[in-house]
Amino acid sequence: MARPRRQEERRADLVDATLAAVSERGLRALSLTDVAAKAGLTRGAILYYYDDLDALLLETHRAGVERFCDRRDAIVAAIPEPPRQLAAAIREGLPSGPDDALMRLLYEFDVLAGTSSLHDQLVEQLYRRQLATYADILGRGVASGAFAPVMAVDVAAMNLVALEDAYGLHIVGGNSLITVASAEAAMREAARAFGASVDC
Repeated sequence: MARPRRQEERRADLVDATLAAVSERGLRALSLTDVAAKAGLTRGAILYYYDDLDALLLETHRAGVERFCDRRDAIVAAIPEPPRQLAAAIREGLPSGPDDALMRLLYEFDVLAGTSSLHDQLVEQLYRRQLATYADILGRGVASGAFAPVMAVDVAAMNLVALEDAYGLHIVGGNSLITVASAEAAMREAARAFGASVDC
C-alpha cells in the first residue's frame, strides 16, 4: 500500500522539478538531464516513472492545467456574487509575476502549438477550461441581472481569455511596461465595456 503512494509522491516531485527546469532552460532547450539535475536523480531514475521527456511534459502540463484551472474555479465557486466572481477570475488568471514557472510552462506550450498533435491537444484543453470559467460566470451574471453584456456571452468570454493570455504572456516574458496590477486593471475595464461590473 505504501509503494503506490510513494510513486505518486515521486511523480509529483518530478512535475515540480520539470517546472523549475523549464523556468530556467525554456521548453525548447529542456532535456531529461536538466530535470534529473533539479530532482537530484539520474536520467534512468526518471525513465522508471516516465517513458521519455514527452511523457513527463504531458504529465507536467496536465498537472499544471489542473493546478491553474482547478484552483481558480474553486476560488470562484466560493464567491456568491457574479461580479466578485469575475473580478476573482481575472485576478487568479494572471501570472503572479515574470518568475511564475507554472504559467511560463503553459504559455510555452502555446508557442509550440502546431508543431505536433499532442501540443495542439494540450493547448486546446487549457483554452476550453479558461473559456468555460468566464462563460459560466458571465452566464450566471446575465441570468441574475448583474451583467448586461453588449455582446454574446460566448464572444465576451473569448475576448476575456484572449486578454488573459496576451497580458500573461507579456508578464512572464518580462515586459516591464505591463505589470500584474496594470493587466488586472485593464481586464476589469474591458469587462465593464462588455457590460459586466467588476467594481469590487
